[in-house]
Amino acid sequence: MTMHDTRTRFRPLALAATLILALVAGQAGAAIDGVSGTNFEFTVKLDYLSTADGNSMQFWGFANTTGGNVNARAQYPGPTLILSQGQTVTITLKNALPGANSQNVSIVFPGQSVAAVGGVPGLLTQEAAVGDPTGVTYTFTANQPGTYTYYSGTSSELQTEMGLIGAIIVRPTGFDPLNPCAYNTPASCYDHEYLFLLSEMAPEIHRQVKFYGVASLYAQPIEIDPRVGPRNALSDYFSGYWFINGRTAPDTMGMAYDPMFPTQPYNIVPRMHPGETVLMRVVGGGREMHPFHHHGNHALVIARDGRLLESAPGAGPDLAYNVFTVTNVPGQTVDALFHWTGKGLGWDVYGTGPQYAHSCTDGNGDLYDDVTSEWCPDHGKPFPTLMPDVGELTNGGFWSGSPFMGTLGALPPGEGGLNPNAGFTYMWHSHNEKELTNFDIFPGGMMTMLIVEPPGVPIP
Repeated sequence: MTMHDTRTRFRPLALAATLILALVAGQAGAAIDGVSGTNFEFTVKLDYLSTADGNSMQFWGFANTTGGNVNARAQYPGPTLILSQGQTVTITLKNALPGANSQNVSIVFPGQSVAAVGGVPGLLTQEAAVGDPTGVTYTFTANQPGTYTYYSGTSSELQTEMGLIGAIIVRPTGFDPLNPCAYNTPASCYDHEYLFLLSEMAPEIHRQVKFYGVASLYAQPIEIDPRVGPRNALSDYFSGYWFINGRTAPDTMGMAYDPMFPTQPYNIVPRMHPGETVLMRVVGGGREMHPFHHHGNHALVIARDGRLLESAPGAGPDLAYNVFTVTNVPGQTVDALFHWTGKGLGWDVYGTGPQYAHSCTDGNGDLYDDVTSEWCPDHGKPFPTLMPDVGELTNGGFWSGSPFMGTLGALPPGEGGLNPNAGFTYMWHSHNEKELTNFDIFPGGMMTMLIVEPPGVPIP
């Protein structure tokens, strides 16, 4: 047995890069993908997910079998529930885990007051037994807006690792999609929102469950790999893959719902224009801490665990604080606002000279251009560095050939191509360096790219 699981298939990173190109060309939306409603049925099933180094791993996932869709496949993470404040929600959970993978399963909903009916008693809540046709039903009212998580409350040390996690977004009362706000305060409004569900997996656990069954994890340590000897994969935990929304980079930047990823429907490529605000909904979905670093600017943390950081009801997020890396612990959620204008870069981001003729009109006294959000004190400032000859460097795929927003420059054949609108790109990633790999292959893991698009480029 090799260190990689069976069913491994070769899939070059270049293939994923073609997906990035299709996405940044304007085919992906900025709304968070998920499901809405008040009545759901989830069935826990066994399936396989893929990683960007060509590996595949067995996992357990929530399949959305609502409406009798019995052929729905498990997905990682589980369906993102997008709810409205005040809605009463019912989720019926059934269990279709086969053979040696059999365990009771359940769901807990931190931040919600839940009534559970049916199933069998468990440590934290009622559980669904394998093959029970009625399962267990959970009901709660989404009283507070915000970002939440859900996960298995049964043997969580194993079942969240196996894939039984998901996110919940509760929209505030009176939510206006044309002027969206995360909470009932103007200080939480935004232009675009993105989910960052951060999680990890230890391949050794998934191999052991596949070949030896669940019971082996709680028995005497066994030898999965002769190079490391007998181990208990749960207590000697060692993760090897790191995910955002269920994918490893560069697959994070592929298309959402791409048939290439039948059990990993969600992607993540944050996009914005200068002067706009992005709401980052960050969820700690695993058992490890993942400091998430967002290059380009600070972010203002306005809420944790679905609760606005305010000193008193109605005060707004007066206790909000700026960070350059979002830190959260397993099971925690963080809402943060990211704003980008180009202020402080020290040059005219739209270029100087006759070929870049443009104005900087500040009609309201905030020193920003009314249309492009250019920082007017930098208007007309030349780029402060002499650029090297185009043939002297190997340029990254997101380099447009020019340091100026909206301007494409010359590039050698075969270079660039992932930034057709000539936006500014920033890597957003885990600040734990090993988490930028796929099973020790760099680059990969918990990483994506923010693209600040030029004004006028549509972001659906």
